[in-house]
Amino acid sequence: MAHSGTPGPAKDRAPQDPDITSSTPSTASTSPDLVSRRSLRTVKTPSSAPRAPKPTTAAPVAASTAQSTPAAKKRKGGWALNVAVMTVATGIIATMSIPAFALQEGGQSAAFGPSAEDAMKKAQAQSVEVAGGVAASAVSRDVATATSQQQLDAQKAAAAAEAARQRAAVSFASYASYSGPSVSDFLANPPYPSFSLSQVFSVAQQYIGTPYVYGGSTPAGFDCSGYVMYVYAQFGISLPHSVSGQAARGKRISIQDAQPGDIVIMPGHDGFYAGNGNIMDAPDSGRSISIRPIWTSDFYIVRLGI
Repeated sequence: MAHSGTPGPAKDRAPQDPDITSSTPSTASTSPDLVSRRSLRTVKTPSSAPRAPKPTTAAPVAASTAQSTPAAKKRKGGWALNVAVMTVATGIIATMSIPAFALQEGGQSAAFGPSAEDAMKKAQAQSVEVAGGVAASAVSRDVATATSQQQLDAQKAAAAAEAARQRAAVSFASYASYSGPSVSDFLANPPYPSFSLSQVFSVAQQYIGTPYVYGGSTPAGFDCSGYVMYVYAQFGISLPHSVSGQAARGKRISIQDAQPGDIVIMPGHDGFYAGNGNIMDAPDSGRSISIRPIWTSDFYIVRLGI
């Protein structure tokens, strides 16, 4: 048996409290076999060594939140859609139910009672007496008519003729008041006893602007043959008051030989040749004596005084 003062084996001498260590190193502490538990903890986890960061669950939580957000939105949107569908369906059902609820059997309104039409349907049979003298009214149809182009042209021509007649009436009234020398006065005492075509044309030019008057033979108004007759009477040459009669009194010549003062003869019309293919004449109602181109090839020239 070992003595109590003699140190025993190392395991017997180890301190009972692991937290209690010797303040002074002993020979036994330097032995590699004698190591305290506190020193072992210090070696294993030194206080100066940095500790590893604890794992956090923030990233997974964020990920799970991000993943759950669309689902939550989807659930929220689906709820709103369900509410909207239920609202529309309720409105449709109410709309279809109102007419059936408002009207009762027999066409009567539940709120206002039977209508006048319903009351008449339920009334007794009625009769109306009609006098025997009443006759059925005749049915007439509106007939649409259109004016043709020919009718329009005829209306325009009639309007133009009426306007010309009125102008002729005014001219004839002025013609009737003329008091100057007449054809018979000139034939009795011709102011130009010497005949000359150039002088005939010069005298005829004095009456340019005189209005046309049917049957006129004075400066108050001329027709075509009355104009020729009045001018030639001043040279002592008597002519009838007609186109054909004046054509018979003259000598027919070619257009190449025609001179101003000769007479241009047309069917139903005549006048003085004005040179260069022109005629000076009293045209027709509404117009006056003027010089204008010969507008037709159906004419010939006669010369008087030869």
